[in-house]
Amino acid sequence: MNPIKIPPMQKAEYDALIKRQYVSRIAFSGSGHPYIAPFMYVFDGKYLYFLATKYGRKMDYFRADPKVSVEIEEYAPDLSSFHFVSLQGLLEEVQDPSQKKKVREQFRDMITGKSLSPRVLTAIGHTPGDSPDAIVTEERTSVWKLVGVKDIVALKNG
Repeated sequence: MNPIKIPPMQKAEYDALIKRQYVSRIAFSGSGHPYIAPFMYVFDGKYLYFLATKYGRKMDYFRADPKVSVEIEEYAPDLSSFHFVSLQGLLEEVQDPSQKKKVREQFRDMITGKSLSPRVLTAIGHTPGDSPDAIVTEERTSVWKLVGVKDIVALKNG
């Protein structure tokens, strides 16, 4: 018997998936083994942006080797349907103050627009009691941008 292959998604389909979701997993090269961590993201239609707290293994791995694999998925609770996209590229730290502010505003708007729990702020260095506006006014995180995407795998079933 030949295995059934999961059909690929077209660009419009995986772009729509990326726009609907807001949590990804980033795989770093690590030291001896890959290191995978969850990250919220925003998508401007061309680039994925991430906020990264300025401490922890991810910072060491990013500095040592910015090549990463980013995975975004969506699935039914019973797994009757699932979609995922994997993008291999490079993380680049955004340096331009106006670009960083714009990305931080997109994060604030995404968190408030999706009515996410205030506890999500702890993932980006804030307390649940902080206002989402603190994301914009305080620089507790680095802003990363996924660039140089070399390979995209996007598959779906259902």
